[in-house]
Amino acid sequence: MFHPLRVTEVSPLTDDSVTIAFEVPEELRAEYRYAPGQHIAIRRFADGVEIRRTYSLCDPVLPEEGFGSDGVESGPRTLRVGVRLVEQGEFSTYALKELAAGDVLEVMTPAGRFVLEPRPGRFAAVVGGSGITPVLSQIGTALAREPGASFCLVRSDRTAASTMFLEEVADLKDRWPDRFHLVSALSREEQQAGLPSGRLDAERLTALLPALTPVAAVDGWYLCGPLGLVGAAERALRTLGVPRSRVHQEIFHVDEVPAAVTTAEPIPGGGTVRATLDGRGGQWPSLAGESVLETVLRNRSDAPYACKGGVCGTCRTRLVSGEVRMDRNYALEPEETEAGYVLACQSHPVTSVVEVDFDA
Repeated sequence: MFHPLRVTEVSPLTDDSVTIAFEVPEELRAEYRYAPGQHIAIRRFADGVEIRRTYSLCDPVLPEEGFGSDGVESGPRTLRVGVRLVEQGEFSTYALKELAAGDVLEVMTPAGRFVLEPRPGRFAAVVGGSGITPVLSQIGTALAREPGASFCLVRSDRTAASTMFLEEVADLKDRWPDRFHLVSALSREEQQAGLPSGRLDAERLTALLPALTPVAAVDGWYLCGPLGLVGAAERALRTLGVPRSRVHQEIFHVDEVPAAVTTAEPIPGGGTVRATLDGRGGQWPSLAGESVLETVLRNRSDAPYACKGGVCGTCRTRLVSGEVRMDRNYALEPEETEAGYVLACQSHPVTSVVEVDFDA
């Protein structure tokens, strides 16, 4: 659900990125509780056209960061996200060049399953660029609230000047030097300390990670950033024998790629989509070529979505009956797809009737 929230601050991070802080009214704080690693969708209208974008929350879940004294239950007083300028990006251009304190934007309540709840254990992350954002929240929360937690962070950025949240990460290292290990790599410039310049590909990560942390002893791996880096890290961990259940990932950028090859073809003339959403069911005809999400949106404007690119997972729904062709999936874990979940924005009906449940 969206609510109008007032922007309290727009602060530069780098030449091409900012943080945006929103004030959460007291009566809405419970609705905006979030777990470390979750994101929000932001909506605005420009020339009558709706623009939605998803951004991860960067602050830890702590009393001093705007939550109640218990750290969670009362909800945050402030939400903060990091936004990096994307070439021809409608919202990011607006955020960096026009958005100011006092403006009001519509903000969806937090969502996402790329989450690390504080618990004892050894954790590690490989992030690239703005992929640091949700992991920053995870690390800050885990180290502050769980004395038995430690974290190894491997981050990749183009240059030192383009590195988001540089001071915040350095502060974590200063505050918990015995429990937080930071390794930085720059792909386009040399640095005095840290790794030699160059991209972190699968071969390089396979050699690097065992030198940084006892790979087999890590309780959870968190991979976040562009598809190339996340894929390389996943392949490296597979080579190193890490169980798939310990690897969690979130993609921040995907170049256009062809749809998945499949023998299942959508219904040529459309079919019927049945959907349950917020406790109410409906049944509607689908037009030829429509995704399940498009069919539902024509009849229920409150259907959840953000990126429509198979990346954020906001439109996750459970396939109750029928069959769909899912073109792209960069958001669902294998165990979710095995349990029958699909991305509505990427799913096209293959059978004449498809039934989904957004509440499941």
